Amino acid sequence: MFKKLAYSTLIGVALTAVTAVQAQTAFPAKAIRIVVPFAAGGTSDILARTIGQKLTESWGQPVVVDNRAGANGNVGADHVAKSAPDGYTLLLSDVGALAINPSVYPNIPYDVVKDFSPVGMVSYSPHAFGVHPSVPVNNVKELIDYAKANPGKLNFAISGTGGAPHLAGIAFAQRTGIKWAYIPYKGGSQAVADVASGQANVIMNGMLATYPTNAAWF
Repeated sequence: MFKKLAYSTLIGVALTAVTAVQAQTAFPAKAIRIVVPFAAGGTSDILARTIGQKLTESWGQPVVVDNRAGANGNVGADHVAKSAPDGYTLLLSDVGALAINPSVYPNIPYDVVKDFSPVGMVSYSPHAFGVHPSVPVNNVKELIDYAKANPGKLNFAISGTGGAPHLAGIAFAQRTGIKWAYIPYKGGSQAVADVASGQANVIMNGMLATYPTNAAWF
């Protein structure tokens, strides 16, 4: 039986879902919901809406995107984990969140391995550094030099505590010997907006959801 769908390519989803249930009934026979466990405007949300539109055209059934943000993806993932295993409730998530959360959250309410059936990758979205133009740097080396000369002065906007961008920022700071303050947001789009407006200084986020903005990228 086709169970929950996690992280992935909805081209693969379509093939897998149809293969698994076509012996019982034509799939899909009703509306399909893609749960995005992050706020609207982020990389996963953009991908889900783009893919959902094409699936609606292909399947002849509405594909609805349902944003259920919270706890770095745990709220939406738990909702899908507890849904009926019939292929009509899908999860499109940053793989990093599903891989990292079990180690970050001690009482995670779902089992990544047992509660989801992976289908495939939707895309690979590179992360990039972005800085507000008020930060006097033009490349990564200048950013490192400036941060070292001004320890604790820069604010690093993150889409959520414990997420891949947050851990990437920590790893980068540890390897380069710099210090900056982390500002958590409820989603990547809010973090990007604050960097673009100058409320925060630096961000590392998926390029799909952040470029171009009013920030210097390198």
